[in-house]
Amino acid sequence: MADKNRKFILVGKKDILAPEKIEERPLSFSKQIWQELKKNKLSIIALAFLTLLIVFSLISPLLVSQKEANSFNPDKVSTYRNLPPNSGLGIPGWNGVFKIPGSNVASDVYKEQSVPDNKIYVFGTDNLGRSLGKRLIVGIRISLFVALAATCLDLLLGVTYGLISGYIGGAVDTFMQRIIEIISAVPNLIIVTMLGLLFGKGIFAIIFSIGLTGWVAMARQVRNMTLSYKERDSILAAKVLGVSGPKIALRHILPNISGVIIVQVMMTIPSAIMYEAVLSAINLGIKPPTSSLGSLIADAQENLQYYPYQVILPSLILVLISLAFIILGDGLRDAFDPKSDRY
Repeated sequence: MADKNRKFILVGKKDILAPEKIEERPLSFSKQIWQELKKNKLSIIALAFLTLLIVFSLISPLLVSQKEANSFNPDKVSTYRNLPPNSGLGIPGWNGVFKIPGSNVASDVYKEQSVPDNKIYVFGTDNLGRSLGKRLIVGIRISLFVALAATCLDLLLGVTYGLISGYIGGAVDTFMQRIIEIISAVPNLIIVTMLGLLFGKGIFAIIFSIGLTGWVAMARQVRNMTLSYKERDSILAAKVLGVSGPKIALRHILPNISGVIIVQVMMTIPSAIMYEAVLSAINLGIKPPTSSLGSLIADAQENLQYYPYQVILPSLILVLISLAFIILGDGLRDAFDPKSDRY
């Protein structure tokens, strides 16, 4: 007869609870995005480059003022004008030796123009004797400010327009999309040029000119994503609970499409930089003597045959900045992709 006092033991208890044991805490959405972005080495390099560039631009006014970069001595123009880059280290091609227009032999331009020994210009000078290095620092600062400010205006207009159009839908959506189609029918460069003529020169005129044309692509992206998300169960449940339309759009739809917005912003910034450069190149950009990357290219294009470094340096920086934003945008697009393996 079985012993009634024996303790009852649940067989297989450890085996049942083992699968339910959580080995490590799940990552948040932002950490998942960061983990995915780190897999793309080029995007990390672009992010580091842009971070350093933006930080440097923020602290650069303490190092080089706009007035210092624009000023020159009229009595010393013949001494300091069109000096080639000189590192002071004797590096070939970067030692102040240059073939002056009209000469068949390269020579030390610093000695020929009687430049003091303690004066070295790492990136050379322009035709007025101003340091190209200082003007490049100011130009990067101005171009980034114009691009980021115009992108913020683009973000505000595009997101607001797209949310309203996509969430309300119906006849309102149809009417708003016809407006976008009319604007898209005219090339952006023509609109930017016309607005530049209307507003005139200046930083804020350029910001408005670029911002008022670049929002169309953002509005379309936001509108398409809003049409998709507003039919989901969570949004329908919020409507049933009596949540107002603006709260649903801002608290439920907008956070879910933030990834698309961030990627679109990364693609908009290089376009804004290029538009600023084009406007400056046709004398509708930043007022002289203030320098931007576009105005530096425009000022030096007449001397391209004789002093190519004056055009190459700002053009190279412009290309690197635009390329970095595009590479980072591609990396963020892949990181936010819901079809990624991590999901």
